[in-house]
Amino acid sequence: MGRKLAVIALGGNALLRGDQIGTIEEQEQNTTDTLENLVFLLEEGYNLIITHGNGPQVGNILMRNDAGEQLYGIAQMPVDICVADSQGGIGYMIERMFRNVLNRHGIKRNIVCIVTQVLVDSNDPAFSDPQKRIGKICSREEAERLSREKGWVFREEIKVDGGYRRVVPSPVPVGIMNDNVIRELALNGHIVIAAGGGGIPVYLDENNDVRTTEAVVDKDMASSLLATRTGADEFYILTDVPYVYINYKKPDQQVKEFLNYADARRYLDEGHFSKGSMAPKIEACLNFIRNGGRMSVITEAFKLADKKYGTKITMEYED
Repeated sequence: MGRKLAVIALGGNALLRGDQIGTIEEQEQNTTDTLENLVFLLEEGYNLIITHGNGPQVGNILMRNDAGEQLYGIAQMPVDICVADSQGGIGYMIERMFRNVLNRHGIKRNIVCIVTQVLVDSNDPAFSDPQKRIGKICSREEAERLSREKGWVFREEIKVDGGYRRVVPSPVPVGIMNDNVIRELALNGHIVIAAGGGGIPVYLDENNDVRTTEAVVDKDMASSLLATRTGADEFYILTDVPYVYINYKKPDQQVKEFLNYADARRYLDEGHFSKGSMAPKIEACLNFIRNGGRMSVITEAFKLADKKYGTKITMEYED
C-alpha cells in the first residue's frame, strides 16, 4: 500500500499571531512551531502538500507599494504581482524552516516551493460585487482620490470610524495550474509548498492566453480544490481554535469533534459558523469530502500532533 497524501493548509495563526507585529523572527518561530506538528505525519509515512495564507504579508506589500509611489515615484505593482511576491517570500520561509526541522529529526525529504496560478471564471459574479478588503485604511478624501485616479473600489471600514479600504473581487477557484506536476512531486516523496494565499487568480481568454485580474482567492477554497485535484486522502486546515464549535463563545457552546457531511452541511446552512472565519473553512472541507476525499480535519496550528484535538469531518461517521 502506498503512502497517504495529505494537503495541509496553514492559516494565518500558523505564521503570525494576532498580538504580534510581524517581524521575521516572530514569523519564523511560529512557522517552526507549526511545522514541528507535521513531523508525525512524515514519520507515519505521509506525503505532504503545504498551502498557506498571506493576508498580513500581502497587505504589507501593498502598503509598501503605496509608500514607494508617494515618496519616491516608484510604479505600483498590481495585486497579482503582490500575491506572487508573498508566495515566494512565505514559501521560502516555510521551506527553510522545514528543512531545519527535518534536519533535527533526521528526516531526509526534498522540499520545493511552486509559485501557483489558480484559474477563475472571468464571468464569476464576484467581479461585479467586490467584497475582499486589502491594503491600508485611508480617509474618505484619499479613497475618493484613488477611486478617481486608479478606478479602485472602496468600502467603509468596519473597525475604524471614518476609515475606508479598497475592496477587490474574490472569485471561486475552478482550476489549479500545474496540479499534475504538484501531484507527481508529492507522490514521489517531495514536500511541495503550493497555492500560497489562495494562489494568483488568472483566467484564460478567447485565445487561451493567461490573463491576470485584480482579485484574490480564498485560501481555504483553493487549498480544498488543490487537495481534490491532486487526489489527496486527507485535508487539514490549521487555524487558531482546537475544534469546530456550535454556539461559539456562548454559554451553550458545544465542541464538535466528529461531524459527518450531512450534519456539517446542516449546521453551515443554519448559520452556526461565522462567514468571516469558520464558514469558508467548513465549506472547503465539505467540497473536499463531496469530491471523494476521505477526511478533513480543522484544528489549532500548534496542536495537530496531539490527536485528541481537532474536528474530523467525513462523509459518514467512522467507527
